[in-house]
Amino acid sequence: MLKNRSFLLFIVAAGGILISISSAVPAQKPVLKISTKDEIAEDIKAVPCKNGDRLEAVKTLFKKMGAADSDMSVETQGSIHNLVVTKRGTSDEIVIIGAHYDKVSEGCGAIDNWTGITIIAHLFRTMNGTTPAKTYRFVAFDSEESGLKGSDAMAKAITKESRPNYCSMINFDSFGFTYPSTFSNGSSPKMVAVAKTLSAELKIPFADARIEGADADSSSFLARDIPAITFDGLGTDWQKYLHTSNDKVGNVNISSVFVGYSYALRYVGIVDAAACGEYRKK
Repeated sequence: MLKNRSFLLFIVAAGGILISISSAVPAQKPVLKISTKDEIAEDIKAVPCKNGDRLEAVKTLFKKMGAADSDMSVETQGSIHNLVVTKRGTSDEIVIIGAHYDKVSEGCGAIDNWTGITIIAHLFRTMNGTTPAKTYRFVAFDSEESGLKGSDAMAKAITKESRPNYCSMINFDSFGFTYPSTFSNGSSPKMVAVAKTLSAELKIPFADARIEGADADSSSFLARDIPAITFDGLGTDWQKYLHTSNDKVGNVNISSVFVGYSYALRYVGIVDAAACGEYRKK
């Protein structure tokens, strides 16, 4: 169940979707920077098509979104380089918001997964104007395409004793075709249920797909008993685009990415207001 909300609840309209952003500061209304569809389109178009350029490009994007150098760190384990951007809340309870930045050799990686990177960067920008109840770690994961190596490295580094302090992990992977849907292979049923309810409230379609043989960075956290969910914005013909030369900016429906960002704000607002153990197995 949701905690009793002792903080302000701000409602804004973005793309026809109501978004809730919480703040623990009752005396001062924060300045919310709600991204526009055009701003998101601009950052999608700036996608670097070479793997070697992507980590620096992610740093540049988060700085553009208002992240200070002191907010950012690169966690390195061997050849793995995960970028972590921290947004402090009023508690030490942690939510990880992630998207992988690497790509396969084919295509430009605009869909898979610069769309996810753009969503979490703009989500940081908006949340940076609030004081959430929980502390958020926005993570751009390395080497997802070669076996979830970046997320696995981060998840393994979380000690068993500290796992209860990690409330959940929310992952964004490949938008550009449809409304947000969930990937059941790597998602906690309770977090999927929240997404289904939210979609119904917003009167938008909802789908929870299981793709045999596929996986996502959320699975690395599920394996350590941390509730997690992966969102995507793929259609039924996604195989024509992902991991092919068709993965390019011209095939991204910007509206799908914008709605993904708008939906993410509302979903995170629900997670922020929930008890930290709300989505764990019981």
